[in-house]
Amino acid sequence: MPRFRQHTGLYLMFIPVIVYFLIFLYFPLLRAFTISLQEFRMIGDRPFVGLDQYKAVLADPFFWQALKNTLMIGAGQLAFGFVASLLAALSLGEVLNPLFRKINQMILYLPHLFSWVIVGGIWIVLLSPDGGMINELLKLAGLGQPVHFLAEERYARWIMIGTSVWKEMGYTCIIYLAAMTLINPSLYEAARIDGAGRLKQLLYVTLPQLVPTMKTVFVLQLLGVLRMFDQLVVMRNPAIYREVDVLMTYVYENGIQQFQMDLASAASFLIIAATLLLTFIFSRVSKYDLS
Repeated sequence: MPRFRQHTGLYLMFIPVIVYFLIFLYFPLLRAFTISLQEFRMIGDRPFVGLDQYKAVLADPFFWQALKNTLMIGAGQLAFGFVASLLAALSLGEVLNPLFRKINQMILYLPHLFSWVIVGGIWIVLLSPDGGMINELLKLAGLGQPVHFLAEERYARWIMIGTSVWKEMGYTCIIYLAAMTLINPSLYEAARIDGAGRLKQLLYVTLPQLVPTMKTVFVLQLLGVLRMFDQLVVMRNPAIYREVDVLMTYVYENGIQQFQMDLASAASFLIIAATLLLTFIFSRVSKYDLS
C-alpha cells in the first residue's frame, strides 16, 4: 500500500487508457465472440447455435482457398521482405558518405509513408499493358506483345509479394540501421586487429549482433501475415481474384458485403487463433521471449 500511495498519480493516469481499451477493444472482441456463437439477425431473436458457425466456416471451400492464398503470399512476403530489408541495411551501413546514406534511407523509407491506395495505384499504372513503364521497358528489350500482369493468374501472387516488399522494406531497414548503431565499436576494432576484412566483420560481428533484432522484426511481420487486407482490396480484380483472395477479404465479404456477421466473426476468431499459434511455434523454435 505505501508503494501504491507513492505512485497514485501514475496509476490514475492509466485509468483513461484502461477505459479506452475496455470500450474500444475488449468489449467489441467479446461481442464478436458472442455473435460467432449465434445465428445473427439484425431484428428478432439471436439463438445460440454453439460451434455451428465455426463448422460452417471450416466446411467452406472458399475459406480453405483463402487460407492457401494467405499462407503462400504471406510466406513470400516474410522470406523476401526479411532478406531484402536486411541486405539493404547492411549495404547502407557500409556507405561512408553520410549524405548519400541519408538520401538512400529516405528513398527506401518513402513508400512506407504512402497508403496502399496510392501504392496500388502507382503499380497498377506501371504494370498496365497500355503504356505502362514495365511493358515499355520490355518492348525496348525486344518483347513485342504487352504482358497483362494484373490479368494473369501466374503473375498475381508474385506481384502482391513484390509490391509489398517494395513498400515495407524501407521501414524494416530503418529498424536494422538503428540496431547497428548500438553495436559496440570495440567489437569491430578487435576484429580488425585479428585481420578481419569488411566482409568478415559483417559475417562475424554485425550479423550475430543483429540476431535479437531479426527475431523481433520477424515476429512483427509474422503477426501481420494473416491480416493482409488493404493491398489485396486495392490491387485485385476479377481476373486474378481466385489467386489473391485472402482470409481478411473472406471476412470482409461475408461480414460487410453479405452481412453474415456470425460467419465473419467465427472466421475472425479462427484467424486470431492461427496467428497466436504461429507466434507460439516461432517463439518455441527460436527461443524468443515474447514477454
